[in-house]
Amino acid sequence: MLSSTPDVNAPVLFQFSLAGKTVAVTGGSGGIGTEIVRGMAEAGANVALIYHSSVEAEATAALFSKQYGVSIKAYQSDVRFEKPITDTINQIAKDFGRLDVVIANAGVCSRYDALDYDTESWNAINSVNYDGVFWTAKAAGRIFKEQGKGNLVITASVSATLVNVPQWQAAYNASKAAAMHLCKCLAVEWASFARVNSVSPGYINTLMVSKQPAELMDKWLSMVPCGRIAQPAELKAVCRKCMRSEDRTKMIAALRVPCK
Repeated sequence: MLSSTPDVNAPVLFQFSLAGKTVAVTGGSGGIGTEIVRGMAEAGANVALIYHSSVEAEATAALFSKQYGVSIKAYQSDVRFEKPITDTINQIAKDFGRLDVVIANAGVCSRYDALDYDTESWNAINSVNYDGVFWTAKAAGRIFKEQGKGNLVITASVSATLVNVPQWQAAYNASKAAAMHLCKCLAVEWASFARVNSVSPGYINTLMVSKQPAELMDKWLSMVPCGRIAQPAELKAVCRKCMRSEDRTKMIAALRVPCK
């Protein structure tokens, strides 16, 4: 069985420390992913920043490494296919000598009327948001099982449980719902050697959201009680909390944006 916290009575900030741990983050080169990498580094972890096509990934890794005094390396990979992400995860474990946490954060979104999807546009979303999560999880799970412990955190979305309006994005919503249920399945199946949790953010001020037409943003804000979009940095502590949860089947249902 998984071990519990070594000392449950230790000071709370000590319990949040990741000093000496290795964390891998897919989609780590922008938006939420960059802030997750930052948050893990702030907690003392060495971090593998996994990216697909960003030109800033290497520079971000170097900057954070210097800023926080930990080892941060960038790895180019493709979560859509089993072999490249498996090879990457294995290489990370070899380079760092261990792998404690994997955060499956890579995701994409597009707007289509459901009747307009074709095989290519449907697969473009699902191959990253669902298949990519599974291939990442599988690669991590093999290492965690061999080690006897590990933590997997999946970035889902409030779109997993609600239908966004006024835009239509059935593929995105369905892929996030699938990823969330996959998370629950793995949490039960892997309970003897890994903790598996998910985080479901609402609208976050990333390029995925900010590049949308102003009329969409106005509509979204009209439906948010606090009247603002969350910042990516507000997620980093939520992801950290997922790693210490002893309730392995409990999912964090949604990010609640505080009223300020």
